Amino acid sequence: MAVSIRLRRMGSTRRPSYRVVVADSRSPRDGRFIEIIGHYNPLTSPPTVKIDREKARSWISKGAQPSNTVKKLIKNVKET
Repeated sequence: MAVSIRLRRMGSTRRPSYRVVVADSRSPRDGRFIEIIGHYNPLTSPPTVKIDREKARSWISKGAQPSNTVKKLIKNVKET
């Protein structure tokens, strides 16, 4: 099973917010997922990004492939 870390769109029309999820790569964008590891809200100023880096690191070590957008978000998340 190919696992990916990607964004899942939430929110209403023209007011998007996203969850960062671990999902089977064959499932649809907003379909079934394995685990929620964070969220991203591009509408706030500055955009709100909260990702559990330990969970992300764990899934990547197990073979999950992050999408290009999620790679950028993980790289820009500040260490807390």
